[in-house]
Amino acid sequence: MENGRLSGALASAGVALRHAPRPGDIGELVRLHGVLYAKEHGYSLAFEAYVAKTFSDYAWPLGDRERLWIVEKGGSLLGSIAIVQASPTEAQLRWLLLDPRIRGLGLGGGLVTEAVDFSRGCGYETVILWTEGSLAAATSLYRKAGFVLTQRKPGVIWGAARVEERYELRLS
Repeated sequence: MENGRLSGALASAGVALRHAPRPGDIGELVRLHGVLYAKEHGYSLAFEAYVAKTFSDYAWPLGDRERLWIVEKGGSLLGSIAIVQASPTEAQLRWLLLDPRIRGLGLGGGLVTEAVDFSRGCGYETVILWTEGSLAAATSLYRKAGFVLTQRKPGVIWGAARVEERYELRLS
C-alpha cells in the first residue's frame, strides 16, 4: 500500500507504480541506469554491466519479502526502487533511480519511505544500501529517511576514483 506522500507525488507527476515486472522491464531498467549514470556522473560501461549482474543475482519473480517498484508513464519506464533479502534479518535497498523528467516531485523520498515501510512489514530488523559518495541527491534522501553512514570504501570503480558508501537503518 502506498504511503500518502508517495500517492500524492505519483498523482502530481501523472505516473503509475507497479510491482510485477513484465518481459523487457529488467533490461530497460538496466539500460536506464547505464544511460543516466553515464550522462550525469561519467560512469563507464562497467556500471551498466554491474547493474545487469545485480539484477541477475535474484530469482524472478522475487520472493514474498522482496519487491520491485517500477515507475512508469505512458508505457515508458521512468524509475525504480527495490527491496531484496540480504539475510533473514536484513533487507537491502537497491536500484533507486528516477528519470530527470520526474525528479523534484517528491517521488524519490516517497519511494524510499515505501521501501522502508515494506521492509518493516516483512519483519526485517535492518535495511542496508550501498551507494557512491558523489550522489548527493540520493544520499540526502537516505539520510532524511534515517539511514546512517556505516562504511566508506575508496577505490577506482566505473571508470574513475570514487568512494562507495554503505548506509544502514535499524528498524527495531
